[in-house]
Amino acid sequence: MPSPHLTSKLPDVGTSIFSVMSQLAQETGAINLAQGFPDYDPPRPLLEALARHVLTPGHQQYAPMPGLPRLRDAIAAKTARLYGYQPDPTTEITVTNGATEALYAVLAAVVRPGEEVLILEPAYDLYGPAVRLQGGVPVYVPLSRPDFRPDWDRVAAALTPRTRLVLLNSPHNPTGAVLTPADLDTLAGLLRDTDTLLLSDEVYEHMVFDGAQHQSVTGHPELRERAFVLSSFGKTYHATGWKVGYCVAPPALSAELRRVHQFVTFSVSTPTQHALADVLPDADLYDALPAFYQQKRDLFRELLAPTDFGLLPVPGGYFQVADFRAVAPGLDDVTFARQLTRDTGVAVVPLSAFYHDGQDHQLVRFCFAKQEATLRAAADRLRG
Repeated sequence: MPSPHLTSKLPDVGTSIFSVMSQLAQETGAINLAQGFPDYDPPRPLLEALARHVLTPGHQQYAPMPGLPRLRDAIAAKTARLYGYQPDPTTEITVTNGATEALYAVLAAVVRPGEEVLILEPAYDLYGPAVRLQGGVPVYVPLSRPDFRPDWDRVAAALTPRTRLVLLNSPHNPTGAVLTPADLDTLAGLLRDTDTLLLSDEVYEHMVFDGAQHQSVTGHPELRERAFVLSSFGKTYHATGWKVGYCVAPPALSAELRRVHQFVTFSVSTPTQHALADVLPDADLYDALPAFYQQKRDLFRELLAPTDFGLLPVPGGYFQVADFRAVAPGLDDVTFARQLTRDTGVAVVPLSAFYHDGQDHQLVRFCFAKQEATLRAAADRLRG
């Protein structure tokens, strides 16, 4: 009998470059600085809390769809402490299966076929396909090189009556660029007389360096009224495999998000939520992160200083973007990344993966969320 005919909804999308490079690293024994995950464990208090709740009777069944009330209370208190606004935990906070699920659920909830979503690129490779799966139209606005800051004139020119949503990411993956208060004020002015919504991906919120402060959309009174703001416990607590995040949004927007969330995952791991609720009031665990990651950034940059890599500034996040033109003149970034993994034993991600049309600026991304020994071993290979 003939096989059923299937037309792909994403015919041009293959396996994520992060998975491809991680697989190549595994096959070749390379040090994996490609995929963005730490090689150290979450804080001990969080691990002990999880072990405790796994053994607690009654903590093995479904949690409430929006998240455990005690965790949402703790998120509200943390948000107020950091950004000066306390969201209502009942109507404005939703716990999700990672920030990825939150982002997809937001787009599924509010983007209709033919509506446009502005994406500043380079951009995380999930954004465009997630928009297209809703029938939306990604509209890409390039960030200005070499500092990858928004060109607000270009953003203004890209806004149309069909623009349903603007997608922000700060601190930015892959470049580490961060938004300023002036950026948020400018964006507020552009959106003021429109019905355009805002999706702010802030999963690296605790990784802003050199004395700067993260500028959350939650702390901007005008923007937060039209915004979904995403955060990630996986990034904050070095537990990317736990896949727990959350979204803060006004009641009407949260209600639409939950309409989708309840049919995608319904609820998130109950003992994990209890463990996070136990440790979230301990602000020291996340207050220490800027210095923690700045030390890793500075060490990695110092170790690579003797090489011919051109290191771009890293004001936030846990990635280092590097220009490799002096290392391998004439090579495209995908070929260089594969060659570096096989021949040098260090896996990286080519920055063309963050452009919808594969633009190649001869840049690669290193992840420095690694133990010092890992960074030193990788640098030894790169210096060679």
